[in-house]
Amino acid sequence: MFGTSIHWTTFFLLLVDTFILIFVFIKSSNLRHSNLNGYLILAGLFVLYNLTGGFLPFEGFPGPFILQYVITYGVAMVTGVYLFYYIYKQYDIQVLGQLLTIKNLAIYGALCFLGLFLIPYFITDSLNIARIFFAIPLSIICLYFLFAFYMRISKQKNPSSFGLRRNRLSVLSVSCMALLPLLTVIGDNQWLTFPIVNTSFFLISAIEVDRYIYLLEHRDKMSKVFNAYKKSGKQGLAPTLISKGLTRREIEIALSIFDRKSYKEIGDEFFIAERTVSKHASNIFKKTGVKNKIEFLNRFGE
Repeated sequence: MFGTSIHWTTFFLLLVDTFILIFVFIKSSNLRHSNLNGYLILAGLFVLYNLTGGFLPFEGFPGPFILQYVITYGVAMVTGVYLFYYIYKQYDIQVLGQLLTIKNLAIYGALCFLGLFLIPYFITDSLNIARIFFAIPLSIICLYFLFAFYMRISKQKNPSSFGLRRNRLSVLSVSCMALLPLLTVIGDNQWLTFPIVNTSFFLISAIEVDRYIYLLEHRDKMSKVFNAYKKSGKQGLAPTLISKGLTRREIEIALSIFDRKSYKEIGDEFFIAERTVSKHASNIFKKTGVKNKIEFLNRFGE
């Protein structure tokens, strides 16, 4: 299309991702109680991934030919690592051991690219050979990450239906992104690779829509807290209540606190550590101007 290598499926996905990015950006600017910056960055990376992977390479690009692959592969790796980071951060997934921290995943990808793609390419002058040397070890790392992630998710105790849906969609999202190195070995088949990889983003979007619906269903429980935003000047609440507000995760934790659940029960429900629940609770109490759980329930509970 347009005299470039972009396939119509990639162009369609580019339009869809761009629409989502613009829609969420406009929506987030009108919301006071939610922080969508992380999701906006993720959406922006997928737009960039579709742009670079779809339009590159092309003959009119300035500079050496290999530079175009440095750009496309670099954007793809950053997008993949950030998606894993987003799942870790937004849903409080516990780190899967020291070897699979986000920092180490980024290091593995960079080392594979430098040592197993660029060096073989300059030695053999063959893009196909360099692609195989690079993608096979990275595929093994990604599949191991997927296995470790699935094993951790599958051990959830007493999950809520909301938490269970989130975890299943997270596993599917990670699966789609983990297939990227294998798809790279197959070749530059945009009609296959880009729909699968973009599915990982759409699954994250489905999680966020499900979260939004969940919060809407329980908004009555949070009415007193939300009303406090408007009256914070008179009631002396912390200024951060207005400037930052409660994050979506903190609202989820607050809803469980309103249900009189213990931190351990909340941790089991959302598959997070009890100390993580305690940390979120401390942030909630600080932002709402109370000292502890009892005062929070007395002030904002039904």
